[in-house]
Amino acid sequence: MIVGTAGHVDHGKTSLVKALTGIDTDRLPEEKRRGITLELGFAHLDLPDGRRLGVVDVPGHERFVKAMTAGAGGIDLALLVVAADEGVMPQTREHVDICTLLGVRRGVLVVTKADLLPGLGDGWLELLEAELRGLVAGTFLEDAALVPVSAKTGEGLGALKVELGRLATALSSEPSARSPDGPLFLPIDRAFTIKGFGCVVTGTLWSGRLSVADEVSLVPGREGAVRLRGLQQHGQAVEKAQAGERVAVNLVGVETHDVTRGMALVRQGELSPARVLDVELTLLPSVDASLPRRTRQLVTLGTEQVEAVVRLLDVEALRPGETCFAQLRLAHPVAAMPQLRFVLRGTRAVAGRGATVGGGRVLALDAPRRRAGASKVLAELAGADLPQRLVWLTTQAGYGGLTERELFARASASQKELGRALETSAARGQVVLVDKEARRFVSGPVLAALQQRVRATLDRFHAEHPEADGLPKEELRQRLEIPHERTLSRVLAPLVEVKALEVDKELLRLPGRGRAFTEATNALRAELVTVLEAAQLQPPLLADLAAKVKRPVPRVTELLATLSAEGLVVRAGELYFAATAIAALEAKLVAFLTEKGRITTQEFKDLSGLSRKFLIPLAELFDARKVTLRVGEVRTLRSRSP
Repeated sequence: MIVGTAGHVDHGKTSLVKALTGIDTDRLPEEKRRGITLELGFAHLDLPDGRRLGVVDVPGHERFVKAMTAGAGGIDLALLVVAADEGVMPQTREHVDICTLLGVRRGVLVVTKADLLPGLGDGWLELLEAELRGLVAGTFLEDAALVPVSAKTGEGLGALKVELGRLATALSSEPSARSPDGPLFLPIDRAFTIKGFGCVVTGTLWSGRLSVADEVSLVPGREGAVRLRGLQQHGQAVEKAQAGERVAVNLVGVETHDVTRGMALVRQGELSPARVLDVELTLLPSVDASLPRRTRQLVTLGTEQVEAVVRLLDVEALRPGETCFAQLRLAHPVAAMPQLRFVLRGTRAVAGRGATVGGGRVLALDAPRRRAGASKVLAELAGADLPQRLVWLTTQAGYGGLTERELFARASASQKELGRALETSAARGQVVLVDKEARRFVSGPVLAALQQRVRATLDRFHAEHPEADGLPKEELRQRLEIPHERTLSRVLAPLVEVKALEVDKELLRLPGRGRAFTEATNALRAELVTVLEAAQLQPPLLADLAAKVKRPVPRVTELLATLSAEGLVVRAGELYFAATAIAALEAKLVAFLTEKGRITTQEFKDLSGLSRKFLIPLAELFDARKVTLRVGEVRTLRSRSP
């Protein structure tokens, strides 16, 4: 469980953490010189009952809200720090907004510099508490305890630890958005080098479990497999970590300068970077104007901040305090997963509150461009149970479908729950397993619609090419833009079973369709056969044959292909022969080889009476037909079944 500070600059957050933990989180020389926190700081807190909590100390200055938001994304308990002598300030308000938007669940109101209270007058603390209660009304801090503390004298530190212990106990029994059974997602907030070990990255594990044996990727930017050398928590080596815990990870073969805040560790092949996100978006009540239908904003997601075009779905404007569905088109791909919370920041600050304008949660990754009515589609996803989410996700994926691993990364469920839901949905025909090896699923409705498209495409093909024997499978797959061959096979199988489709080797046709010739075409086909039979083993070249029957070469080629499919014509190289002539020559060749055992090229020439122009393609034809076997410069008879 992670405790994080929040509050205005110079209100004593870092001093409070040091007094609680004994660890100074200001590690940069610039922080020491200026006396303010510029970057995220990390520590651990030992409670009286022996439990250990991770602590994240965030900057309070307005210019470092980006770093604050990156750290707040992993917080379970917030310490809203307010200095006794200053009270509520702009970043106090903005930090409350950010923590609320990021789903922080509980917290404590901490009045620091309590040693100054006696000099501030009677009733000062009561006035300060009233101001704080007004600020946090309606937020996760509404019922939070208020604890005055002094890092200087130690006053209140014990009471604060007791309250943190009480809240940690309460939270441990409540459901959390951070599931140890979900996909691995570790947003990186820091990367550094340790001599003798190499690159180390740190972060708060947002989802899943991580062990030394895992093979991971760094996204975006390094999707290849990365091995782990070791894990640490609070300076101690561990074998595994799970959601809700701080962890340091020693990576093998990665240079520190290649890792930046905003990347995330994910399990190899599980989560890919996303550039388009469907989201549920809430505009803060304190914002002074509605959000237009299309704007450009800064989005903080995980530990990344990226510019994005925000497009509201099915509403012209989002008014303060309202929620709607929207689509974020990001300036570059980011690490994300469903249910991850984000913060939206504008380009100008709201008076007294900062530039944070809203936020929400991610619903879907790499979504298609949404059109009118998209809100209904996303509302179905937001309120769907797991089997319904699987149908929604596979339907959105279209013909490409999703593997079980990809569904696990997008469905917000454990592996066990996902397995059961897939079984149930498959039994109902809602999703269909199209590839057992890859464990790829396609939506049942998508598959049914695809079968209708297959029949319609074949019907159109037969109408446009009545003389063709059928449409090649690969051409059909390309026409329908089906990315995987096994998906096409799964589409065709039921159609073949009910005799709605005929398969002839690699050709597909509708029953009773194909090879429909007019009287004129049949006459031309007969003429071609007659010419080739008259020529026997010395047929004309294709161009000469076309000139002889007075037809264009493409038309003659098309008809020769149909004659070849029917076995009336045989193609050898660039020449076409009458099948009767080929059969007669094959009989002579087999008889010769049966008696002599082998034949040379010259003997074949004498046997056939042909020049090399015709002899070579015919010899290769008999090799291809497995009548003969070429061994060096001679050919022998292949062993043939009776």
